[in-house]
Amino acid sequence: MHLEGRRDALIVVDLQPDFMPGGALAVAGGDQIAAPIGRLARRFATVVATQDWHPRGHVSFASSHAGRRPFESIALHGGAQTLWPDHCVQGSPGARLHPDLPDEALTLVLRKGTRAQVDSYSGFVENVGPDGTRASTGLGAWLQARGIERVFVVGLARDFCVKATALDAAAAGLQTWVVDDLTRAVDPTQAATVDAALAEGGVRRIDSGELS
Repeated sequence: MHLEGRRDALIVVDLQPDFMPGGALAVAGGDQIAAPIGRLARRFATVVATQDWHPRGHVSFASSHAGRRPFESIALHGGAQTLWPDHCVQGSPGARLHPDLPDEALTLVLRKGTRAQVDSYSGFVENVGPDGTRASTGLGAWLQARGIERVFVVGLARDFCVKATALDAAAAGLQTWVVDDLTRAVDPTQAATVDAALAEGGVRRIDSGELS
């Protein structure tokens, strides 16, 4: 597939040390995709990097709920919330963008999960909040105002924030691809389920070697 500078954007999801091996919420192999994503970013005129950016005591942290452990699920705001280890705390080393992602290639850094009582997997729309609605981050309107028609999504983790970002991009009317070889999953055994959800949401899949 030939990239077209004026209408294509790369969305790099949560390429942060806390999601790398040795980090607070490590995704196996997460470090393996950092350098290839950095090289790919230089080929796009528009690059958006999402950045998990949680305040201390965030509602998604298991430590914020007495007696709860990471990876348990609780009911929150009318839905299910997975509880995570404390991660990507604002200003912490683990919350920084990975150094293999060249700062000069980034057009926009979008910080998400910044509100203490609302989680945000997607770069486009937050999870359901206390009022029962999902608040827009404004990313869809920003991309469309720049004339972007196609987005390519990479990063971490494929089964959570990559999936949510891609599905919401497609729902916003953007032609959307997940670049499979430049993602890694928290639970790789769920790949078929994730693939089905992406297909149902109109998201296509591609490998980076197919981009020219």
